[in-house]
Amino acid sequence: MTTIELASETSRITTRPAVATLVVNALANAYRAWKNRRAFYRLGEMSDAELADIGLTRADLHVAIDIPFGCDPTAKLRAIASERVDTIEDIARRVA
Repeated sequence: MTTIELASETSRITTRPAVATLVVNALANAYRAWKNRRAFYRLGEMSDAELADIGLTRADLHVAIDIPFGCDPTAKLRAIASERVDTIEDIARRVA
């Protein structure tokens, strides 16, 4: 066996786990997005008072649902709620 043959066999061996890892990661991301979207739809069943308790409004749900299917709407809601908290804290600091 020559060095060239050995080198070509080695590259095939090392790429198989990388491809498998990519496939597993893609499946895991799709499952996570599906699971988070199901949880997001449960938020729509909450009352306005319950949503207010967790720092959201019904309008926030409408904004987050407009993102593409592969994206996570709960990440968008987290960003909206975090921004709102930061704004409220800034206003409270100015008043005090």
